Amino acid sequence: MSYGIYIGRDHSATGHAWLAGYGDEPSSHWLELAPRRTHAPGATVEVGVTPQADLPGARCTIPQVPETLRHLRVSYSHYLGVPAPIMNGGLNEYGVAVRDIWSPSRPELIAMTPPDQTGPNYSDLARIVLERARTAREGVEVIAALIAEHGYACYGGNSHMIADPDEAWVVIEFAGAQKLWVAERLGPDAIRASRPGWIGEIPATPDDRFRFPDHFIRFAQAQGWHAPGTPFDVNRVYGDGKGRWEGVQWVEAEMRARAARPGRIGLADVIWSIATERLTGDTAGYGQVVPLVHPRHDALRVMWHAPVGPVTSPLVPVFMGMTEVPPEYGPHRYLTSGESRRFLDHRHAIRNPDSVSHVTQAAEVTASAFQAGKRLMHLAFQMPAPLLAEAWAQARATEARLAEELPDILRSAEVLLDAGEERLAARLLTDHAATRLLTALAETEALAAAAEIRLRRQGRPNHGAATGPEQIW
Repeated sequence: MSYGIYIGRDHSATGHAWLAGYGDEPSSHWLELAPRRTHAPGATVEVGVTPQADLPGARCTIPQVPETLRHLRVSYSHYLGVPAPIMNGGLNEYGVAVRDIWSPSRPELIAMTPPDQTGPNYSDLARIVLERARTAREGVEVIAALIAEHGYACYGGNSHMIADPDEAWVVIEFAGAQKLWVAERLGPDAIRASRPGWIGEIPATPDDRFRFPDHFIRFAQAQGWHAPGTPFDVNRVYGDGKGRWEGVQWVEAEMRARAARPGRIGLADVIWSIATERLTGDTAGYGQVVPLVHPRHDALRVMWHAPVGPVTSPLVPVFMGMTEVPPEYGPHRYLTSGESRRFLDHRHAIRNPDSVSHVTQAAEVTASAFQAGKRLMHLAFQMPAPLLAEAWAQARATEARLAEELPDILRSAEVLLDAGEERLAARLLTDHAATRLLTALAETEALAAAAEIRLRRQGRPNHGAATGPEQIW
C-alpha cells in the first residue's frame, strides 16, 4: 500500500520542502546506490509484469536513454507477483525525489484489464523517473510519455509523488489498459499525505495545476461514469470513491497544527509523521525522509534512511556523493522472495542456475540491518510499556544527534569539493554514512538483546497472535 507525505516550503522551519514515506511490502528491503550510467545506441530495458502476477501481463522492452542518472533507492523482492527487484522511490542527483503509493482504481477498470497487459509497472515508473528526470515536472512528463507510447501494467491502480526543491506533483495511473493518468501540482503551502493516492475535482481541460490526457474525461463519459457539465471528481469517477481516508486526514491535521507553531515544521516533525505508531508498524518495510534542497554540489544531497519502519528504528543520513552502502544494509536472504529454494553453493549452477542464491556469500555473512530492525520492532510490540517507548526515544535521540552534526559534515565535504578534491569528499561522505549506519545497527542489536531478556524474565514470551500498537490503517 505504502505511504507518502509532502510538506511545502511555506510550512518548513528551514525554508525548504520535504518528501517522506515508506513502502508496505512483506519481503526484504535493502538500500542501493545506483551510479550514473551510459548506454549503447539501441539499448532497451525490460518492463512490465509476468503471467504469474496477480493481474497477469506480458513483459516487454522499451528503449533505454543514452544516460541514466545517479540515485539512491530502496529495493525489495516481492509484491503481488511483480518481477524483482522492485522499488518505490528515492532521490536522484538532480534533487528529484519519488514516492510510489498504491491507489485503487474502480472495479470496472480492474475488470477490463487484459491478461496480456503490457507497459511499465509502478516500480518501473518510479525507477525510470529517478533515472531520467531533472525536475519533478519532467518526471510527470516521463510517466505521461511512457504510458502514451507503451501502456501501463498494474495490479489495480497506483500513484506517485514526485518532488524537487521547487514543486511537487501527485500522479495517479489507472487500471484498465486505457492509458488513463492524471497529475496534480502541489504548491509551497501544501501538506499532502497519500495513502492511497488521491486527487479530487479537476477542470474540464488541463492547466498549470492539473494534467491529464485528451481522452481522460471523454472515456469516463462514454462509460456512463460521468455526466457532461458536472464537476469531475477523479476519486469518485476513476478511484475507490472513498475520498480522503481517515489516516490521511488525521496526519494532515496533525502536521498543520505543527506548522501553525512559531517554529513551524522541522526534521523531527517530518520523521514523526512517518514513525508514529498510529501509522507505522510491521507492514512498513523501511523509512525515507528527503529534505528538498539544492546544495552547491549534487554530491551533498541527503536522504534519511531507516532499514525498517522507523517506529523503532532511527533514520540515518546517507549521501548522493557516497560510493558504497555497507553490506549490512544491502541484500540478505532474510524474507527475500525465492531464497528458500536456493543455496550458497555453485556445484549445480550449470544444470539449475536458479538453485544459486541471488545474495552473495560475502553479504550473507554480515548482519542484516533489516532483520535486526524487525527483531527489535516485534520485541517492543510485545511490551509497548516500556519497551516501545524506550526504542522510540533511542531512535529519536539518535536522529537528533545526527542532525546536529550533519551541517559540519556537509560543510567539510563542500570545502573539499570546492577545492576539486572529489575523491576525498566522497571518502568523507562514505565513511561518515557507514559509521553512523553501523552504529545504529549495533545499538539496535543491543536494545533487542536487552528487550528479549526483559521479556523472558517477566514470563511474557508471545507464542500466540502478533501484538502491536493500534493503527489507523
